[in-house]
Amino acid sequence: MAESTNSADALARLAAVIESRLPARGGDPEQSYVARLLHKGPDAFLKKVGEEATEVVMAAKDADHGGERGKIVNEVADLWFHTMIALAHYGLKPADVIAELERREGTSGIEEKALRKALAREGGAQ
Repeated sequence: MAESTNSADALARLAAVIESRLPARGGDPEQSYVARLLHKGPDAFLKKVGEEATEVVMAAKDADHGGERGKIVNEVADLWFHTMIALAHYGLKPADVIAELERREGTSGIEEKALRKALAREGGAQ
């Protein structure tokens, strides 16, 4: 459990830095990459999320063909970082994601997906 706590702490520290770069908190786009992305708005940072997700896929495919597995870690770190920028923009924290993962713990992915579909059908029928 210590690893989980340390990981959550590291994510919380990074989230605090990202939040300090929010325009509402005086983040300076001339001084900070994060502030620059946030200043440009959702299209900019969401584009980066998409690009980084693609780079994760490419690194994994390369690793399947003898490429460096460490590149996957680097690309996932970039993806998480840019995703955390999106979370901050929308007033969310890594703890919100961790809580959702914990809520899902022990639930079959197949069952969870079926439940989401059933709830969507019920919501659409109203």
